[in-house]
Amino acid sequence: MYLKEFEIRWSDVDANRHLANSAYVNFMGHTRMAFLMEMGFDQRALAKFNIGPVVFYEHIYYFKEVFLGKPVSVSMEIMGLSEDGKFFEFHHDFYDSKGENFAHGEMMGSWIDLKTRKLTGLDPIFLKRFEGVEKSDGFKILTKEDTRRFAKIPKHLKK
Repeated sequence: MYLKEFEIRWSDVDANRHLANSAYVNFMGHTRMAFLMEMGFDQRALAKFNIGPVVFYEHIYYFKEVFLGKPVSVSMEIMGLSEDGKFFEFHHDFYDSKGENFAHGEMMGSWIDLKTRKLTGLDPIFLKRFEGVEKSDGFKILTKEDTRRFAKIPKHLKK
């Protein structure tokens, strides 16, 4: 399990004076990118291979409030990865300064080729880096069908 510590800043709280939902999303994204950068997925490497990560969805489950002035830790576990690395699923848990779990987040995403604007698998150089990374107990090999599990489709306005 990867773990990153944060301090709740004034800009992270909302009108109710607790951690804002947008801060949860930001903490999850920062944790994922810190993990990926440590694996060599830094800006230089992403630019060289002309890829970037995209988020399909993020779900957050809140268990209790957390407030300004205390450190929090955000974990990240790899729950799934497709064989070609195109699709990935990460789970996050949020812990207060006492180690109590106050929220859980789940996200699924993919890699996009920044030139063609189409989803793409990972170059074998990057894919190999995932081989030695600790996977969660519930880890599974993802397929395209897993990305559609919530069966959401666009509903366009009629003009």
